[in-house]
Amino acid sequence: MKRILVSLLAAAALAACKDSTSPTPTPPPPAYERFTSQGDSAAVGDTLAAFRTALGGSLNAPNSAPADSGRREVNWDGVAAALTNVDTFPAGFFNSNSKRGVVFGTPGTGFRIDSTAFAGINPQYPSQFKAFSPKKLFMPVGSNQMTVDFKIVGSTDGGLVKGFGVVFTDVDRAGSTVVDFFDRNGTRIASITAPAAVGAHGFSFVGAVFASPVIAHVVITSGDAALSAATTDASISGTADLVVMDDFVYGEPQPLP
Repeated sequence: MKRILVSLLAAAALAACKDSTSPTPTPPPPAYERFTSQGDSAAVGDTLAAFRTALGGSLNAPNSAPADSGRREVNWDGVAAALTNVDTFPAGFFNSNSKRGVVFGTPGTGFRIDSTAFAGINPQYPSQFKAFSPKKLFMPVGSNQMTVDFKIVGSTDGGLVKGFGVVFTDVDRAGSTVVDFFDRNGTRIASITAPAAVGAHGFSFVGAVFASPVIAHVVITSGDAALSAATTDASISGTADLVVMDDFVYGEPQPLP
């Protein structure tokens, strides 16, 4: 009986030792409300309106002081002519010039705001791309991917937002266009694919709203390839689904806890 008791105690001690070195389970990502739609400006506009309601609060004007609630928006249309239709749009413009709490990044060579549906890059593009809020559109240069990092408005301090959404134009192929959401630790907490409609040349919307500010940055993949003079859209016998962006809508950036 003593040997059995010692054996049981030893087994219990070994089990406790193993339990103490077991890895801590990874907590599930936070829940969020998903917003997606595809169609004309009216259909996507209805989804965008619901997204704004879910963010809560009102629209905070450019250059206004950081706020405790509400949202910021970027629609490109107020950008000066000197920074339009060129490949040198500043990545930090919407945190230093027109203060709205976002800084952009890309593995490409820059960014471009365009008032001609990118006709200066390829004369076939205006037949593919329409503006959701006329008339300027946006895209990285030399890449189809970009990041959006959130900052406390007008500062270099990182911020967190509760939601982010973007309007795309001309998503033709399912899976070509994705928005990935990351928290302050670089963990992906959501990934949403934009809905597609081959040949419609319409709009798609992707957005996510969390219960509290947890999004530190997003990665946007717009279509299969970068815009270029040699690349045409798959809907007109090209080899890639080319997609560009219009409005960005997101919650007011809040300080890191």
